[in-house]
Amino acid sequence: MERSLTKYFIKRFIFALITIIAIISLNFYLFRIMPGNPIILLYRSPELSASRIKILTEQFGLNKPLWEQYFIYVYNTLTGNWGISFYYKQPVFNVIIPAMINSLILLIPATFLSIILGIFTGIISAWKRGTRIDFAFLGTALAFYAMPTFWFGAILILLALYIGGIPISGMYTIGAYNSNPISQLIDLLSHLVLPLITLTLVYYGQFTIIMRNSLIDVFTEDYIVTAKAKGADEKWIIKKHAVPNAMLPMVSIIAINFGLVVTGAILTETIFSWPGVGLLIYDSIMARDYPVLQGTFLIVAITVVMANFIADIIYARLDPRIRYQ
Repeated sequence: MERSLTKYFIKRFIFALITIIAIISLNFYLFRIMPGNPIILLYRSPELSASRIKILTEQFGLNKPLWEQYFIYVYNTLTGNWGISFYYKQPVFNVIIPAMINSLILLIPATFLSIILGIFTGIISAWKRGTRIDFAFLGTALAFYAMPTFWFGAILILLALYIGGIPISGMYTIGAYNSNPISQLIDLLSHLVLPLITLTLVYYGQFTIIMRNSLIDVFTEDYIVTAKAKGADEKWIIKKHAVPNAMLPMVSIIAINFGLVVTGAILTETIFSWPGVGLLIYDSIMARDYPVLQGTFLIVAITVVMANFIADIIYARLDPRIRYQ
């Protein structure tokens, strides 16, 4: 049994490694096939001469052949040197890390809240299948799941403007002086309200739908039917037998969502001007800032691959049938 798990672990690790290698290559070429010259975009000045453009192009290594740029990029990536941001004129790490911390402040609570809310409503919906409660929970989940994030965020901004007193952009109040950590925390939490509500409600729909459908499938299994025939309490059956087995498909979805936590939420952060990775990616695309884009997308891709790898191992541990496939 353990031998099969070890073999499965090695197999999945090799697949993950191959995927990361492919991602590194794609990450390099993807941004260089984008239209536009980053030097011209960064230095929009009528006084910028052709000789100055040439000097800047050589400074950033953009004059080298594409294949040579690729090998330099791979070497620098493996050695931890991710270059200097074209736009911010700082090391890429110094640009990405603060943005990543800001994204985690928003994404971690939103992910946890959406998982808890989605699992709870999914269980209730499956338990009350075919009733008004089921239709209400399922309809709400489908509505939020299908709702465009930017549209929902815009609606919340309009509501906040109508109500008043709720910040609609940024992470802190510009120009405000917070004399102590408590007032600074309150300022942060007030700015967190709208983007947190947006992400939680948009994310929770998928968890509700998946949990409900998974539970309904489990309810048809023989051991559930047998337990009911023996007169076991329905709540006990759901708690002890149905929910643990229905959680198996949720493992992959939860792992993917946690893998995406470090990416930020591009639409939400852009709408609410939250200074996270999502907004950084948007600004870097506009500025053709290749090093920052490569750094952020590399972190995103590797995190998602590793999250899926961990989910595969957990899944194989929970369901021994998986490791033999």
